Amino acid sequence: MPKFAIKPLTVAITAAVFALSGCSKAPTSANNSQGQASGQEQQQAQQNTQLLVDEQRLSIYHPVELNADLSHLSNNQKQMIAKLIDASKIMDALFWQQAFDEKQKTFMDSLSRGEVKHFANINYGPWDRLNGDAAFLSGYDSKPAGAQFYPADMTKEEFEQADFEDKDGLYSLVRRDDNGKLYTVPYSQAYKKELTEASNLLLEAAKLAEDKSFANYLNLRAEALLNDDYLASDMAWMDMKSNAVELVLGPIETYEDQLFGYRAAFESYVLIKDKQWSDKLAKFAQFLPELQKGLPVADKYKAEMPGSDADLNAYDVVYYAGHSNAGSKTIAINLPNDEQVQLEKGTRRLQLKNAMQAKFEHILKPISDELIVPEQREHITFDAFFANTMFHEVAHGLGIKNTINDKGTVRGALKEHASALEEGKADILGLYMIQSLLEKGEIPEGTLEDYYVTFMAGIFRSVRFGASSAHGKANMIRFNFFAEKGAFEKTDDGMYRVNMDKMGDAVKALSQVILTYQGDGDYQGVSQLVEKMGVIKPELAKDLAKLEKANIPVDIHFEQGKEVLGL
Repeated sequence: MPKFAIKPLTVAITAAVFALSGCSKAPTSANNSQGQASGQEQQQAQQNTQLLVDEQRLSIYHPVELNADLSHLSNNQKQMIAKLIDASKIMDALFWQQAFDEKQKTFMDSLSRGEVKHFANINYGPWDRLNGDAAFLSGYDSKPAGAQFYPADMTKEEFEQADFEDKDGLYSLVRRDDNGKLYTVPYSQAYKKELTEASNLLLEAAKLAEDKSFANYLNLRAEALLNDDYLASDMAWMDMKSNAVELVLGPIETYEDQLFGYRAAFESYVLIKDKQWSDKLAKFAQFLPELQKGLPVADKYKAEMPGSDADLNAYDVVYYAGHSNAGSKTIAINLPNDEQVQLEKGTRRLQLKNAMQAKFEHILKPISDELIVPEQREHITFDAFFANTMFHEVAHGLGIKNTINDKGTVRGALKEHASALEEGKADILGLYMIQSLLEKGEIPEGTLEDYYVTFMAGIFRSVRFGASSAHGKANMIRFNFFAEKGAFEKTDDGMYRVNMDKMGDAVKALSQVILTYQGDGDYQGVSQLVEKMGVIKPELAKDLAKLEKANIPVDIHFEQGKEVLGL
């Protein structure tokens, strides 16, 4: 069994007034470099800047030491992991540039030591990612929806009317020239120095790799960092089957771009494969084509057949960096996002078991004791939590990737709402898959009630992340839809009970709604759905306040690195 320790929070809460650098200005160059405020400006900021949240808010993340058993790895593999962590640190620094328009070091050094600095580090800036991206320090406006991918003064209308190269590109920054016209700068140019250093580290790691397929992937990924063409390395990543060490690194997810959902943010995971648990999961990918055919929607919305080369594996993660480490922590991965790769080869699903176990023990179970009726708490199990999370990732491979009416890809047609609807689809189709496989006898553990009740408790865990992110909007749409359909009821003493019969009907109905919106590329319809249901309503807010009062953590943060691993 892999090791990971939970350590008590020991950092003292600091005073309500904290120092930071002068107010930022709009970025004027591709690398977002920012001049330091003068001493007079910095002194003024120290006098005017205050903490805008209750001090208790600074302790919402439970500390977890991110460790794993490396005893079965060779010396070369351990040296390789150290280099992969060094490359990951570069991804972390690049994400700071993409998320925040001040220099990381200037901002962090100017904060008083203590809990506020810790909280800012988790959030990659002065905005609380689990509270609608609201500023938790005075002197800062709301977090820009487009982060630092676009000029600060650019409107959506200006962008949509402009005509320039790579307008909706994944791997470029949008900037404004001296005449005010918009243009793009490829990541490989904007971050050339950092990406060259990261590329060299991957090449060095490849020489230490004992698995040929992993070495090939590292070499191709190193090349991709320098030319912004990730297709070959994504294909190579899909071909890896036997490597004990795993790496996910690069500009990957587009959640940070809440303006359009076009631009990818830098992140990284370094992982160690858990062979025993992976062997248990291996059989499920073979059912994807059959499950696709059985989706509760018209045939035209499931005409695409997912690749059969997808696989499922369990890992202990030993390092998070960049987007994956910002705010709430990912516990499962479904990649690549490239539609071409998905249709040709499917996707790989990586379950991060040690992080998942920490969230289950320290967050999900305590939430259940507060909000789930006593007679249903016995159905809250780690096996069900693991399976719900796993099949969420598997379900990303179901449905449709391209619209049925020549509007292009679903991701392109639904713009900034694409990620939220895709996460909602994965949640609801994950439950559909579990129900189908239980009926076939392919899942031997637990009952349908285990999965439904654990899923319900999981909603309360997830909605505490707020409704500003793609996952947050998906959680709220699902909760409010289920409430309308009577999938659960609230007792007089404020507890929730799952209605098993109506839950199944609600799963089917929401599946139909989401798959239809995606296939039609119905931007207006999705916008209305998000506006109506992607919000936290007052009654639920009161229930979430109970969890805060009970001092239940909202999420976890990591003590991690080479020192923790003994490297």
